[in-house]
Amino acid sequence: MKAKNFDKKFDDNKQDIIDDLDLSTIKLPNQKQKRINVDFPSWVIDSLDREAGRVGVTRQSIIKLWLVERLEERAANKANAHGKI
Repeated sequence: MKAKNFDKKFDDNKQDIIDDLDLSTIKLPNQKQKRINVDFPSWVIDSLDREAGRVGVTRQSIIKLWLVERLEERAANKANAHGKI
């Protein structure tokens, strides 16, 4: 499809354009993965495993989720403290 036709289809807002996009090539910013190793006491691992099982995700997922939540919370608090929100 030519760009002109795609733009018209988008601008007319009468037709869905999602099928005209190649979503397999999308790259989100700041999403490059880096591997790290972290050592935890066994009681922390046991607690993480229990919480992960309760939520229905893997241990790695619960760690990522909690870290991201904490970082977003800190960023929001920092922005509030500086009057940016």
